[in-house]
Amino acid sequence: MKEGDLLMEIRLARIDDRLIHGQVATVWSKLTGVERIIVISDRVAEDKLRKFLLKEAAPPGITANVIAVKKMVQIYQSSLLAKEKVMLLFTNPQDVEAIVRSGISLNSLNIGGMSFSEGKTMITNFVSVDQRDIDSFHYLDQQGVELEIRKVPADRKILLMELLTKTKKA
Repeated sequence: MKEGDLLMEIRLARIDDRLIHGQVATVWSKLTGVERIIVISDRVAEDKLRKFLLKEAAPPGITANVIAVKKMVQIYQSSLLAKEKVMLLFTNPQDVEAIVRSGISLNSLNIGGMSFSEGKTMITNFVSVDQRDIDSFHYLDQQGVELEIRKVPADRKILLMELLTKTKKA
């Protein structure tokens, strides 16, 4: 068996700070045909109530897990979820950068929602970024990860790096 045979099949990697909600649970999971949704966040993994609620929010027939960043790297490097079709959900680009730096390969990252808060700039009506976010996105772009903004699959893809260049945030 080749080394690649032991890896999980990442069908979608997505940043959406709402995590598992209607769109993710229905449209994205059906479109990608995933068997498991893995929420990767140190903060959420420590919050027992939120963790429980997210697991309950998974659609029927799909398993949901909430794990810390380091745990995701360990699971990826093991054969625990070999050939399983998964969706990775993140709350921020720093966690995505951390797993890519640890050797997890991503072809594409969907940005579906990053809420506005103090110090952030709105670049679309549902994506707000600060300099830390932009720095992480630059790193991911340099690694060849396509960075595309879409709330739902039917939306037109907006390439994040082009948008950042146009808005002079890059």
